[in-house]
Amino acid sequence: MTSIEEQMRAVIQRVSRASVRVEDQEVGSIGKGLLVLLGIGGSDNAADIDWLAGKVSRVRLWEDADGRMNRSLEAVNGSVLVVSQFTLWGNLKKGSRPSYNRAAVPDRAKTLYEGFVRQLSEHLQKEVPTGCFGQHMEVDLVNEGPVTLILDSAQRDF
Repeated sequence: MTSIEEQMRAVIQRVSRASVRVEDQEVGSIGKGLLVLLGIGGSDNAADIDWLAGKVSRVRLWEDADGRMNRSLEAVNGSVLVVSQFTLWGNLKKGSRPSYNRAAVPDRAKTLYEGFVRQLSEHLQKEVPTGCFGQHMEVDLVNEGPVTLILDSAQRDF
């Protein structure tokens, strides 16, 4: 089981549109849907990917006729843009410079990141655009609501 300090982390934002650019080139974009900023911890594994991809694909963040957040991505024909963000593992416990020692090493993180994108694509039955792992990116978004949630795999029920 994943320790609380090293779970997969995701910041999920409901957006009316989002895009990501690398070296002044757009590499991914969506209209209505979710922007997922994904951080991979040092002990994350396939079970964390499975849980998080399933959770993101089923989350209900759009209003129904009664004004309650009860509609899913599928119900609103939404999309997901996934951007890797190891800085979700930044720890400022000691000093002012963040430590990232609990983030997964880049090769392992990239493998798990790509696995998450594949799983999410399978759940949604559509392509999931992404940023470029390990690159400096510019993310542009319009947060609708605003609605922003933080998920971590340590909070899943078994």
